[in-house]
Amino acid sequence: MGDVAKDLAAGTVGGAAQLICGHPFDTIKVKLQSQPAPLPGQPLKYAGAMDAVRQTLAAEGPRGLYKGMGAPLATVAAFNAVLFSVRGQMEALLRSEPGAPLTVNQQIVCGAGAGVAVSILACPTELIKCRLQAQSALAGSGSAGVAVKYGGPMDVARHVLRSEGGVKGLFKGLVPTMAREVPGNAAMFGVYEALKQYLAGGQDTSKLGRGSLMLAGGLAGGAFWISVYPTDVVKSVIQVDDYKNPKYSGSINAFRKILASEGVKGLYKGFGPAMARSVPANAACFLAYEVTRSSLG
Repeated sequence: MGDVAKDLAAGTVGGAAQLICGHPFDTIKVKLQSQPAPLPGQPLKYAGAMDAVRQTLAAEGPRGLYKGMGAPLATVAAFNAVLFSVRGQMEALLRSEPGAPLTVNQQIVCGAGAGVAVSILACPTELIKCRLQAQSALAGSGSAGVAVKYGGPMDVARHVLRSEGGVKGLFKGLVPTMAREVPGNAAMFGVYEALKQYLAGGQDTSKLGRGSLMLAGGLAGGAFWISVYPTDVVKSVIQVDDYKNPKYSGSINAFRKILASEGVKGLYKGFGPAMARSVPANAACFLAYEVTRSSLG
């Protein structure tokens, strides 16, 4: 079995583990990011993460926490297969000889390269996911765009293709998606390798136990979000913005408007759920990847 095939298989398993563990946290993150600013004297729809959880459970039941999971679940194989296989091929290019360990800096380069590749897959998937997750948060905001109610992932895709510029509409938010994925994956894989080498006491990390792999993977996932979170907020608000009457003209405009109206705090809406998700979800992802990759030889 070739290295690419092994990375494809292991990446798929790792991605599935990450998604199952982390999607409810992601739903709350997107709800907090996308809730509209209240009218003067009115409170926000959600007072915080726990309030968003309570309201979601009350209105939609536990299934509400898994809204929008169909799109990423359907593409998780492709997404993580591309992420880990591109990273694996870049590792092969940077190695001085077959099997030689890479430095942390080389892993950062591999992560950035993988981030470029996965952005193309991530953008339409994220748009569909965010539209479904944000529906209840946007309800009652007075925006014409929220009159559109989606029945599921395919319904979002059909609406965008028909009414929002065709295929181009599915790639709304590509710039902030790339601005998230490239530095985010560079940080994640760099931190992951640095922690593995630290825990192993050297560059040979092949003997690390599952607990160490989970620790390194969880903290690496946290590094991803710490390094790019404001970019993710910008991506989310652009992807759920009304197509006919947009509030934002682009990424920079969205960044400036959020900063002007809500301050720096506005760029970190939903940060708590994102971090609460990233540690266990990425611990599961990296452990599943490493165990599967090792079992394949």
